[in-house]
Amino acid sequence: MASTHAHQNLRPIAASGLTSHQLSTTRPVRLYFPPRSFKSRSIAVKTNQNLKWAVRLSLVDQSSPPQSTVDVEWLVGFLYDDLPHLFDDQGIDRTAYDEQVKFRDPITKHDTISGYLFNISMLKMVFRPAFQLHWVKQTGPYEITTRWTMVMKFMPLPWKPELVFTGTSVMGINPETGKFCSHLDLWDSIKNNDYFSLEGFLDVLKQLRIYKTPDLETPKYQILKRTANYEVRRYSPFIVVETNGDKLSGSTGFNDVAGYIFGKNSKTEKIPMTTPVFTQAYDNELKKVSIQIVLPQDKDMSSLPDPNQETLDLRKVEGGIAAVLKFSGKPTEDIVHEKEKELHTSLIRDGLRPKIGCLLARYNDPGQTWSFIMV
Repeated sequence: MASTHAHQNLRPIAASGLTSHQLSTTRPVRLYFPPRSFKSRSIAVKTNQNLKWAVRLSLVDQSSPPQSTVDVEWLVGFLYDDLPHLFDDQGIDRTAYDEQVKFRDPITKHDTISGYLFNISMLKMVFRPAFQLHWVKQTGPYEITTRWTMVMKFMPLPWKPELVFTGTSVMGINPETGKFCSHLDLWDSIKNNDYFSLEGFLDVLKQLRIYKTPDLETPKYQILKRTANYEVRRYSPFIVVETNGDKLSGSTGFNDVAGYIFGKNSKTEKIPMTTPVFTQAYDNELKKVSIQIVLPQDKDMSSLPDPNQETLDLRKVEGGIAAVLKFSGKPTEDIVHEKEKELHTSLIRDGLRPKIGCLLARYNDPGQTWSFIMV
């Protein structure tokens, strides 16, 4: 079993908490269950702040004529159905857009529906995007805002780096035609969303760096938001085999949990290797630390063999929301604590309340992976 090292420090946050740790890729991750404000009020406020800027750029007069009969509520439902097809073979319905639709994001602009569709086709060919729509809502008399996540792989590079963007799209409606006439993308990861944004361009470049993550099964998660400093993820439930550890960057107990999947269990069953290896601290003083290996998703508690050692436990992690900070290189205890503190500071600054404890995820085998490409 290759031990993975991706470093993530996870710190629980009040009302939102799941920390994910990956081996050999350093990422501090904070686990937390989203505060009510994160799911509703605070997101709405932040969106409205962006909209003050977006509306100023809007190509649609929001004080449209009273005789207009545009059914904005119907258009909201239409987008829920149509946008999930943005990058599949069906594609979006071009008849819902004016011929002169104004599209802007931090590094791209088009002024016609043909240019807009060409941009979508180019992204499909070069990046193989996976698009996820989170919500759609009316934010003005003739304006609809969507929140989304887009994950892409840059296929021309041999290591096929993954690029992640989250944000909102402000879509203006032409009150005369009832069609969309403008589309403005705002990324969560940058402050300057104007076209052409050097900050946006650099945000793309930094995601093209060389890194190595093992091609192994890993806990499933959905990226809800990617900021300049961390990601917010929703993890699905998963099962771990765990034992006591000594410190976040330590390996005490690893041979015991690795032995379980190598066949040292009640059925002498060999279980496929996964990634990452987690080290979890349950308190700030590190009085209680555990080291964990994630078990395959097709296993459940009833089908898994019992551990041979009394010091090993099988436990189902219910999943939830985690804040994750990624970092590369070999993790030392000082580096891990520095990254954990950095993540904690970012979350507090953004109005989130971390819970006590954190999780380190290591993805790569430190004995077989160059430190500069570890995650």
